Amino acid sequence: MALIGKEIQPFEAKAFHKGEFIDVSSENFKGQWNVVCFYPADFTFVCPTELEDLQNEYATLKELGVEVYSVSTDTHFTHKAWHDTSDTIGKIEYIMIGDPSHTISRAFDVLNEEAGLAERGTFIIDPDGIVQAYEINADGIGRDASTLVNKIKAAQYVRNNPGEVCPAKWKEGAETLKPSLDLVGKI
Repeated sequence: MALIGKEIQPFEAKAFHKGEFIDVSSENFKGQWNVVCFYPADFTFVCPTELEDLQNEYATLKELGVEVYSVSTDTHFTHKAWHDTSDTIGKIEYIMIGDPSHTISRAFDVLNEEAGLAERGTFIIDPDGIVQAYEINADGIGRDASTLVNKIKAAQYVRNNPGEVCPAKWKEGAETLKPSLDLVGKI
């Protein structure tokens, strides 16, 4: 299922955030940029390294106006237990959503139905709730959260500068392209 350019499906869920259980819904995604990071399960091996890496980029993402949500098919209770018992996960400041019903994982097309676990999917969602980018990795391949920063800057630039696009390896402040008939065959 192609999700680029599509609005996220409505959902409601319980989450763990800063020592409390909170309610989260698709409505929380409106009006700001969001990163949703799906991972297979709490108390595993690659997952804590990815979530810690995402935490290491959290301040930068917040400066860009981005909220971060991690999601697994565990419950919000399991998230709390993991947060309370792991030094690595105990550092996390972003929202950890529980998806035991698999509703969110299915809506983002990352649910491994046979295992009942989410794949390693990362989604960038704009302030209108529209998916602008996503990446899904195999279970054994961890992600690098630093690449999110550049992708978000590019997505924000394109949104704020209609008619311009960001070429490969674009960095903030670099030249962009203005697609036109004059550029065809000249790049």
